[in-house]
Order: sequence, then structure tokens, then C-alpha cells
Amino acid sequence: MSIEDVDDRREYYRIEDRIALQFRVLEEDAARTGAAPDGDAALFALLSELHALDYESQHLLRHIGERDRKLAGYLKIVNRRIDLLGQALAQRLLGELGEPQPVVLSEGGLSFSSAQPVAVGSRLALKLVLMPQALGLQLRAVVIHCQPRDDGGYTIGTAFEHLSDAQRQLLARHILQKQALERRQARQPS
Repeated sequence: MSIEDVDDRREYYRIEDRIALQFRVLEEDAARTGAAPDGDAALFALLSELHALDYESQHLLRHIGERDRKLAGYLKIVNRRIDLLGQALAQRLLGELGEPQPVVLSEGGLSFSSAQPVAVGSRLALKLVLMPQALGLQLRAVVIHCQPRDDGGYTIGTAFEHLSDAQRQLLARHILQKQALERRQARQPS
């Protein structure tokens, strides 16, 4: 990774978060071709698409609400029903990925704990479920550092590779929502 890449990566705002996460090291052929065969790929793609469509439709729903409150109310109910179906699908993924774990997340990459070391330069297939909206993402990343911790585990730092615009927007939206929540919580008296 060049100095320029590191500088670009540092431009992204980082948050501490808890997400469901699973990773696997890609074989050299899969890393080169982009192949990451997985039975849950369609489910992750569906959840990502549901959230992207929800985001894209928000301004339309606001415009409809200005003209026809009853129609907007009905569409909000339909949207909520779709959200509930998405959450049911996400619960299945959470069962497979395990409990959410602490991470540091940005639009440029992810840092997480691992019991096993991973070689710098290794390509990873990542499965993430961002909480609380249960946004499922399947991403690829390269390991940029692997540092031992005092507890015997390792901190793995990654940089995302080949993010689509939709994936980057979903990550940015999640990060902004998390920031807003933290600000609201900080303003509330204890």
C-alpha cells in the first residue's frame, strides 16, 4: 500500500461500533478473480438492496407526504412491513455470524479482533451485519496490519477493496447515523 493510499484511508471518519462479523482468507485464485463463492451471497445482496432502496425512496416519500398524507401513511406502513421482513432475514444471518463484536469502522476499512493472526497482504472475504438496522454486507478487504494484543489475540486492520458506490453509501449512512446517535446521547443529562 502506497503512502498516498494510507493518506486517503485516513480521510475517512472512524467509529467504534458493534457488528456481527465473519471473515475468511481468500485463496490466491479467488482473491485474484474476485470469486468468493458463498451460499448466503444472495441473502446479503438482498439485504443491501433493501436498505439502498429504502434510502433512495425517502425523498420521494416526503414529497408524497406533502401532497397526500393518507397515501404517505399507507406507504410508510408498507415500508415498515418490508423492514420487518428484512429484519427477519437478518436474524438468520446473525445466528450464523454470531454475537456482535467491537470493531472500528470507516468507509475505507475495518479493524477487529481475531484469535488467530492473518498475514499482512492477505485478501479477506468479509460478512458484516451492521446494527441496529441489520444491514448485511459482503465485502472484500486486504489486511494492512496484524498486531498482537496482551490477551493473546490479534488486532486485524483491513482496507476495503472494490466497494461499489452503493456499498460505500450504505457504510457512510451507517457511520453518520451512529455519529448522530452518539451526539444525542452525549447531550442527554445522565
